Amino acid sequence: MRVLLCSSSDAERGYLYKALSESLNSVEVADNLYYAVYLASHEPFDTVILCAASVNAPEGLHDALASFTRLPDAPAVVIALTRGTPADCARLLRAGADACFVQPWSILEIQERMLALRRTALAQSGPCAARLDPLTRDLVEDERRISLTTREYLLVECLLRHANAPVAREQLIRYAWPEKGDVEPSSVNLVVSRLRRKLITHGARTQIETINRFGYQLDLRGTPAPT
Repeated sequence: MRVLLCSSSDAERGYLYKALSESLNSVEVADNLYYAVYLASHEPFDTVILCAASVNAPEGLHDALASFTRLPDAPAVVIALTRGTPADCARLLRAGADACFVQPWSILEIQERMLALRRTALAQSGPCAARLDPLTRDLVEDERRISLTTREYLLVECLLRHANAPVAREQLIRYAWPEKGDVEPSSVNLVVSRLRRKLITHGARTQIETINRFGYQLDLRGTPAPT
């Protein structure tokens, strides 16, 4: 899942980034709401997590929330407050937030809520020939399950967001290697080669095509590969 995490606290950002990354999320971070809105307006995210001291935080929480809900592909918005009441959470939910938590919130509960929101979004978008299971880290085709590494999982997830359409290598790097600023193209090629071998070994219909001088494409329309 592609997640945008916004917190003005270095310690909070570090903790949440580590926890979310370990749960198979591709995480982008922002240290203020204005930058978070800018990032979300230039790149699609499944979920935006906004951390704030209170519902009346001076950073402009309500204004940012309104900006996120106006985006063409509006992400789910989860708000984590340091202080707040049930009435505060109700105000934020009425304003467009999809979930609101108050300290002591649990990263496990936040992660499960994100997954539930993502399942709802996928169900509304219609059936897909292949899907990812975040609990087992598998690529699932009907009854077929293919176990993936963390990097393979993130790369397939990025390709699935644009199934049957080309995805630039640079976009794959930002998604599957969010913690690194400089990744060699050979690293992407290595992961793709490993994935192709797994797909062939399991006789999967899903195939990864190379788009010369651009990147890769996930083809969900193919016939099963020979085993």
